[in-house]
Amino acid sequence: MNPSAKPLAQQAYELRQAIREQTHTGPTSGLATGTMQGNIVILPADWANEFLLYCQKNPVSCPLIGVSEIGDYRLPDLGKDIDMRHDVPEYYVYRDGIKVESRADIADLWRDDLVVFVLGCSFSFENALSQAGLTPRNITEDVNVSMYESSIPTTPAGRFFGNTVVTMRPYTPKDAIRAIQITTRFPKAHGAPLHFGTPEDIGIQDLSQPDFGDPVSVKDGEVPVFWACGVTPQVAVRNAKPPFCITHAPGKMLVTDLLDTDLAVL
Repeated sequence: MNPSAKPLAQQAYELRQAIREQTHTGPTSGLATGTMQGNIVILPADWANEFLLYCQKNPVSCPLIGVSEIGDYRLPDLGKDIDMRHDVPEYYVYRDGIKVESRADIADLWRDDLVVFVLGCSFSFENALSQAGLTPRNITEDVNVSMYESSIPTTPAGRFFGNTVVTMRPYTPKDAIRAIQITTRFPKAHGAPLHFGTPEDIGIQDLSQPDFGDPVSVKDGEVPVFWACGVTPQVAVRNAKPPFCITHAPGKMLVTDLLDTDLAVL
């Protein structure tokens, strides 16, 4: 059976199983297309309310699509048999705001006081862009999306603060306008771009040197288009310095059973 002919929820479930078994360890862009992907932040309960407020104050960078109960690694509202200890291709572990390791599984780190936050991801609108003939460059070049820490500040909340991380996809000016129209329909996947054109205007000096992910080619006649990114909380975690935190590795997301269109404004 052609995998693309399988129901989307089944594709997402099978991808999560491959991630759990560590047969898929790479980026998730372009996989299980049509399902919503999520950025992950896992914090102790005594930090959770401040981070929730940070998300509420920064809904473009941090669009919440799911929050767990304290100590619960399951997220049944987001997908069949999701287990947050295993179902992300790569996790980053932070202690006192410093990334100390990356790993494929966090079962031995799980604690009864942890809360999982799942934030919408721009990978979720890439399917709509592709269907409109605007396939993102990171997909056509089979690399992770380019991500940069910009100079655009977020709104602080408690101990969390920092600049916005953005993803970049290049388009011709005409296609950029169409991409803006399409992505505006996906507020839970960061919505419309924050900026397009001169990268220096938002503090990015060299497109060939992303802070996260991989560089992509920008062809003659194209302009870089920048969307808010769910890696933004990793900058805020670095600044807030919680004693313990786990996130996804940039570009390696939780793939949910939700459809992109479930949270789209049509």
